[in-house]
Order: sequence, then C-alpha cells, then structure tokens
Amino acid sequence: MAIALMAASATLLAQTAKEDVRQNTTFGGYVISKAEATTSDDATAKADFGIRLVRLYVDSKIGDFAMKLQVQANGNTSGVNGPRIVDAWAEWQRWRQFRVKAGQFKRPFTFENPMHPWLIGKGNYSQLTLRLAGFNDRTGEHASNGRDIGIQLQGDLFPIGSDGHSFLHYQGGVFTGQGINFADKDTRKDFIGGLWIAPLKELQIGVFGWTGNRVGAGDATIERRRYNVGVNYNGAWTARSEFAVDNAAGGADAFYALVGTPSWHRSRLFLHYDLYREGKSKDGSRAIYGLSAQHMPHPNVMLQANYGLNAVRALEQPQYHSLPMAKATTVTKRFSTFDLQLYWRF
Repeated sequence: MAIALMAASATLLAQTAKEDVRQNTTFGGYVISKAEATTSDDATAKADFGIRLVRLYVDSKIGDFAMKLQVQANGNTSGVNGPRIVDAWAEWQRWRQFRVKAGQFKRPFTFENPMHPWLIGKGNYSQLTLRLAGFNDRTGEHASNGRDIGIQLQGDLFPIGSDGHSFLHYQGGVFTGQGINFADKDTRKDFIGGLWIAPLKELQIGVFGWTGNRVGAGDATIERRRYNVGVNYNGAWTARSEFAVDNAAGGADAFYALVGTPSWHRSRLFLHYDLYREGKSKDGSRAIYGLSAQHMPHPNVMLQANYGLNAVRALEQPQYHSLPMAKATTVTKRFSTFDLQLYWRF
C-alpha cells in the first residue's frame, strides 16, 4: 500500500511539473509594417512600402529560471541581416537583489536600448542608440539590434516609499564584443554596465559605461570607450533624455530628448530632438526635429505617424578645377522624412 501511494505521489508530482512548464510557457510575436517617404535628394527611393520587423518569441519560467528565445523572421537572405536569432538567454531570478543572465541579449547600455519598439514613442530608436549601443554601430559591426553574447549580473536594492519600489538598480556584464550570432575572435572582452537611482517609481536617473573592442576586417582591433548619462520618466507624461560619448576610433557624441503627452482617447503625441555628431564635430552632424502621433484602437494594435525635419552638416571638398588654395566648406542639407507604421502583436 505504501509503495502504491509513493508511486501515485511521484506520478502526481511529475504531472504537476509538466503542467507548470506548460502554464509558464508563452508563445507570441509582433509585426511592424510601414510606408515611408522623403524629400532627400540622396535617397534611393522617394517613397516605399516595407516590413520593418517580424519577431516571434517563446518565454518560459521554470522554478527560479526565466528563459527567452526570439527570432527575427524578416530581412534579406544575405546572412547577418537576414532571418536570425536575436535573443537566446536564461536568467536565474531567485532574488530581485541578485540575478544572473547568460546567453544572447540586450547590452546594458542606455535607457532606450532595452526598450521594446512598441514603447519608444517614435518611429525608430534614437541615433544615440542606433550608433552607440550596437544596432548599426559606428565601428562597422554587423547589425546586432543592441545585443551581444555574454553573462550579466543585475539587481534592485533598497525598497522605499509606500509603493516599495527599489531606489537603486545595478547591472553589469562581460560580452564577446562581436555582436549577435558570432563567435569571439580574441581573448579580450567588453565590459558594460549601468547604475541608476529611482527617487520616484516613475523616475530613473542613471549612468552607463562601456569599454572593450571588436575584431574587424583583417583582424584589426577597433576600440570602444563609451559612457552615457540619462534620465527616464514614465508616468502619465513620458520624458526621456540621454547624452553619450565614444572616445575611441575618432570619437563621436550624441544627444536626444523626448516628451510624450498623456493618453487621450487612446492617442498620444510625442515631440523629440535627436542629434548625432561623428568626430564630435558639427561638421559631421545630423539633427532631427521630430513629431510623432500614435493611436491604439486595441491593446494589441497601434498606428503611428512620424515626421522628421533633418539637418545634415558635412564638409564639401572643392572640385578639381577650383583654385589650388581653396578650402572645404560646410554644407547643410535639409530634408523631411515621413512614415506611417502599423504595429500589431499576438
């Protein structure tokens, strides 16, 4: 009888474990399609339709471990920019004060980089994030969507206030430096981390740092020495601003600021300013003055319209027939961009 009860208990535990796995595993995805137009003379197309993103994911929680696998299904078939894995990680989450994540995931640099495209409030990430957080990195790294392969420690400390939110958050990791889906090419690693305080639940003020390198063509070592300071507020209103510098490989800096109104009849407006300067010089700069409007007819559907006035400054070299002592002059090109994006998720 005792043996039979033990066997029945073991069977029940096994069934419960299987049910827990099923109940804590979710499948989903999202699609962002867009129509875009520009007045730029340098654009390859004045107007175009396209699919910005198609993502499919699996989230799972088993005991103290959370796991995620996410793939990007759209793109060309040329390799690193085609269909690919973007997330593949597991995190031990026993304590909120100390968590360990390993695999392929977002680099812990800037407030904006870890944000879902649905939540950034405009048509794309800022130039700061795109160029200095590893999307289309200024060092020529293949498109990595702000991610790399590594291991990270993070945690939330010192609960305060009536809501018990954590006053201090820390995160830091060691990464290969080569971006997603690529093996490491040397023994050196990237060290990336951030620290922020939250005087209010809705407000974070933080600093981030990144030191490391990647191995480029011909085994050339390309250094990265970056820091970032920022503020992020997410209440009825939204406000976010960051400034970042890269002191390696010729140098660059970037700044952006965004303000979003409270929701009104499921609609919101966002004003944003976005500046990137290659070489930390106004002669290699691009400034974007933007306005975005979004409407959510359903919690899983969003329509967003984005307008940007672009001002690109560059040195124009004198033509061969110019005077021998002629100097390069700075030329500012101004043009507009507009896109309409449809987000939907399941």
